[in-house]
Amino acid sequence: MIKQFVMGLRGFFLFAAKIWSFICYCFRRQVRAVIQHQTVRYEILPLSPLSKRRLSMVKRKTLVLDLDETLIHSHHDGVLRQTVKPGTPPDFVLKVVIDRHPVRFFVHKRPHIDFFLDIVSQWYDLVVFTASMEIYGTAVADKLDGHRSVLKRRYYRQHCNLDCGSYTKDLSAISNDLASIFILDNSPGAYRSYPDNAIPIKSWFSDPTDTALLDLLPMLDAMRFVSDCRSVLSRNLHLHRLWQ
Repeated sequence: MIKQFVMGLRGFFLFAAKIWSFICYCFRRQVRAVIQHQTVRYEILPLSPLSKRRLSMVKRKTLVLDLDETLIHSHHDGVLRQTVKPGTPPDFVLKVVIDRHPVRFFVHKRPHIDFFLDIVSQWYDLVVFTASMEIYGTAVADKLDGHRSVLKRRYYRQHCNLDCGSYTKDLSAISNDLASIFILDNSPGAYRSYPDNAIPIKSWFSDPTDTALLDLLPMLDAMRFVSDCRSVLSRNLHLHRLWQ
């Protein structure tokens, strides 16, 4: 009788512990969502007649977006050294098959990424260019796009060049007009052949207070009015070394 009581009590505490863990998980997820996706607005004012005329005189540009550590961070099953604090809930989980083995990726979205994409998609033609495998990159891009059809053009590892053991991204494969294309990437090595066509951004892993994407909006707003993006971005060469 005592043994059954003890076993029942143990079962109750195990069940209660699971319920408490689930409640804590949901609470952490909600707090993280509030911090990451707090209401933020970049006010888009109507263009003046002069600005409209200037914009009509320049070609609509292409903004190339990297994925990992630029727009998102992910880790997969079995990773030995996690870069995200244990217990941090992912924004979504992807299940893909790589070399006939099922792999789960736990994906964390950089703060304000949805708002960022909503805004910049009005200004530029967006292209995803990742050095990751296509099966993974497609799944991530689909989730970020969310049926908005703003990330329709995509390039993957097979479109990269292997240079000194690392993958580099050839912007000329996307457009032969280098005056109207530039890339946002956390890795200077990825765009080493096009430093004048790049915006560096600090690698992101899990900081919920990060505002890097928001901070770029004023610059991106202004960039659409220039005739050659390299005339502006060539002034950022010193920044590429900071993020290495």
